Amino acid sequence: MKQHKRQVTRRQFLKGTAAAVASAALAGVGTHYVYAAGSGTVKVGLIGAGGRGTGAAGQLMAADKEIMMWAVGDVWPEKAASSAAKFKVSQEQTFSGLDAYQKVLACGCDLVILATPPGFRAQHFEAAIKAGKHVFMEKPVCVDPAGYRKVVAAAELAAQKKLFVVAGTQRRHQPNYQETMKRIHDGQIGEIVGGQCYWIGSPVKPPGTQAPGQGDIDYQIHNWYNFVWTCGDHIVEQHVHNIDIILWAMGSPPVKAIGLGGRQTRQGAGNIYDHFGIEYEFANGARIASYCSQFPKGVAHRVSENIVASKGASNCSGTITGDKPWKFEGKNVEGHAYEHVEMMQAFRAGGYLNEGKQVADSSMAAVLGRMCAYTGREIKWDWAVKESKLDLMPPKLELSASFTPPPTAIPGKTELI
Repeated sequence: MKQHKRQVTRRQFLKGTAAAVASAALAGVGTHYVYAAGSGTVKVGLIGAGGRGTGAAGQLMAADKEIMMWAVGDVWPEKAASSAAKFKVSQEQTFSGLDAYQKVLACGCDLVILATPPGFRAQHFEAAIKAGKHVFMEKPVCVDPAGYRKVVAAAELAAQKKLFVVAGTQRRHQPNYQETMKRIHDGQIGEIVGGQCYWIGSPVKPPGTQAPGQGDIDYQIHNWYNFVWTCGDHIVEQHVHNIDIILWAMGSPPVKAIGLGGRQTRQGAGNIYDHFGIEYEFANGARIASYCSQFPKGVAHRVSENIVASKGASNCSGTITGDKPWKFEGKNVEGHAYEHVEMMQAFRAGGYLNEGKQVADSSMAAVLGRMCAYTGREIKWDWAVKESKLDLMPPKLELSASFTPPPTAIPGKTELI
């Protein structure tokens, strides 16, 4: 993602987030739910100092002049040191190793950014909330049902502790999506009966060769996008953005899903697919088709959403057709920067934001689709979130540890767990 480079004025700050703050208050989470809000310095700890984490930290600092980068942690010492130098964090507050997140949480920060590979998100989020920290976390927030349940429980605890939780599902912070969704939820296009969402794009960097003597866990985290336990597969890591929009429009998770996928062009080590096609069915009978792929250059690309309803249709991002056509004509912003603006504005104004459950549902809907494709089974949402025992975390989480991930899934042979 490219970084947002313009400064946001105080006027834009207030104007762009007034609706979000008002909405939170109407939802029953008024000022008495917030602790440590108002003026003053907010000390931030960065957990996961790669490109996305460092970018998110910069965007958060641009959103609020009283943000102080207080600590940095990453598995790799060189990444932690590089990010710490960028934000002028002392060596004493710079940590590395698989336990770096624990050290950041223990060093006196008020808010943490969680931007490690997705396989660690549920563990780190749970620890952050138990430690009493406000959280901005990148999507997705789980890669399996075990992680989903952990995130949902932590989000509930965050509400009890009055802790902010904002997620990197950035489209929810873009005015074109916000205004379109308001109209959809107000009934402007009637009842949703179907739709599609897409992330048909290019492949990620293939994994390198495992060096002699390099531990399996070390190698797999270095190449995290190529392994299911670390990234969730690209339907979860990337396509979650579009699936999130569908759940936002529908107002609830699907009741079941069926789908397919495969590994046709992807090369090298790893066990993720390069394409998926999933059908999600919702409680009102609406069926939404989800398509995502990471194919080499020379193929068509499409990243979008579309819904069809009884009185019209919408692309969810600024256009409505049908009985009451409409087109967004306001000024748009880059959501992956403005999500920090909305978070800090609500914080300063005494509002409250907790996106933990909604991003968990969207992440789990993507996981559900992957499970269907991997096993060839039609799977109900309730079974997956309540009964599935699938937990992808390796039994021994040490960089030097040996760990052979499951082979690439084969529908009809891969077990439904």
